Amino acid sequence: MSAPRPVRALLFTAVLLATASGLLAQERLQTVEFDSPAVERTMKYNIVLPQDYDASDERYPVVYLLHGLTSNYTAWGRQGSAFYADVFGDVIVVMPDGGNSWYVNYAESSGGQKNDWEDHIVQDVVGHVDGHFRSIARREGRAIAGLSMGGYGALAMGLRNPDLFVSIGSTSGALAYARTIARRMRGEPAPGEGGEPLTAEEEAERERRRRRPNPAIGIEGFNSQTERTPQGKAFATADEADAYDPFQLIHKVPRNRLPHIYLDSGTDDRLIGSAREFAQILFANDIPFDFMQMPGGHNGVYWTRSLGHIMSIQVEVMRRALGQRPER
Repeated sequence: MSAPRPVRALLFTAVLLATASGLLAQERLQTVEFDSPAVERTMKYNIVLPQDYDASDERYPVVYLLHGLTSNYTAWGRQGSAFYADVFGDVIVVMPDGGNSWYVNYAESSGGQKNDWEDHIVQDVVGHVDGHFRSIARREGRAIAGLSMGGYGALAMGLRNPDLFVSIGSTSGALAYARTIARRMRGEPAPGEGGEPLTAEEEAERERRRRRPNPAIGIEGFNSQTERTPQGKAFATADEADAYDPFQLIHKVPRNRLPHIYLDSGTDDRLIGSAREFAQILFANDIPFDFMQMPGGHNGVYWTRSLGHIMSIQVEVMRRALGQRPER
């Protein structure tokens, strides 16, 4: 049975308004270029400012969104970050670029590179945002979250720098990254390893793809997957990997310094196991957190939906920390 004509007209108008709002928000997404001493490169990040930013002198809380492996600073723009920035109002959204670094300071760099990718985010990006935009430049005004590699990075960096962010979050996070490497270094079995090796032809094709530049990135010498993968070793020892392992870090941060923690994953995502395992640790230690799972896999469709949940919770956490919500 078809809907009555007035209802169809209202639905059509609502769709047009939502589309127009999304397009206007997308137009406010800016790309910022700056020099990052931590990696000795010119880097970029995308940023969305509140609608009334230019007309006010207010300072705003900031949500930092980290991309996943093989992706870049433009990814969250495609997942609706500008739209949700408008939905939640007075908040700045920043989307940095971390290459294929896993957001760690490399134990060893080669090829003349400097690969302090944790410092790139927590010092250079945060410092540049605080120095050039009207952000609330203290813990209560900062939250960080990410997807896949970025989910791991947000939790690891947030627990390593608990005085920097009031809320840390992961969607589809590869949370066992450092733990898997530490186990391998200790000669312990690492789940998920094995499988058939690539043929010479498959290896050659993969290398050709890795060397192919992506013009959408637009960072000189940092546009192909080969260029975006740091040269060197993330961890030289198992202990160094432990120092970036959220499963260990969660026990080392004093309870009164722990940031709020958010976790989610799709029920069809093979990484959901590590999210559930991390949640069990939080349960067992009576650590407050938010956890969500919903239908979906490790893909953009899921992340577009999850972003609304992430931002709604993290913006509320910041507003309460800033004393902008009633206590009772």
